Amino acid sequence: MLVREVMTTPVMTVPRTWTAKQAVLLLYEKDITAAPVVDEHGRMVGIVSEMDLLRGEFEADPRAYLRLSAPPGSRPTLGVEDVMSPNVKTVREDTEVLDLVELMITVGMKSVPVVRGDELVGMVSRRDLMGILAHGDDRIRDDVLAALRETSAETASFEVAVTNGVVELHGGAGDDGSARIAELIAGTVPGVTHVVYKP
Repeated sequence: MLVREVMTTPVMTVPRTWTAKQAVLLLYEKDITAAPVVDEHGRMVGIVSEMDLLRGEFEADPRAYLRLSAPPGSRPTLGVEDVMSPNVKTVREDTEVLDLVELMITVGMKSVPVVRGDELVGMVSRRDLMGILAHGDDRIRDDVLAALRETSAETASFEVAVTNGVVELHGGAGDDGSARIAELIAGTVPGVTHVVYKP
């Protein structure tokens, strides 16, 4: 499965001229954990996360759990550029989801921007990936069958069984070509973790 099949688009972005408070409100209202920061030309210059904003707006206090860093009006307004992460890990649309998951686990990222060259085209979050895992086997089977029917008469003839996201294809036209096409089509369906052809 490729990133383009699970990414969220269009992408919610934050102008780098915004205040941290404006970014807080956007992330909170849109229920997202991070957003790319863009310049006046729409080019990505960083990413700002809930944690970046929390670190910027609050500070640890040994006498309390959390307190505001300073009373309102006693310090300059904090900008998004002051708290964002400028070095952004990205993936391409044709990146395998398994490679994306490995990146997220290794780096500890909750959201990863998707790019096409220099263009920002999507965003993938842990929630997007959890949505794939939440697909039940019955729904996956129905989606695989629908995808096979839409492709050709040859792929429509395959029988499908799904167990824990693993798709087993049976029957079909009996030739390797149609079986390979059916495997590729089944592998694009959200929730599919592996595809096996058993003649």
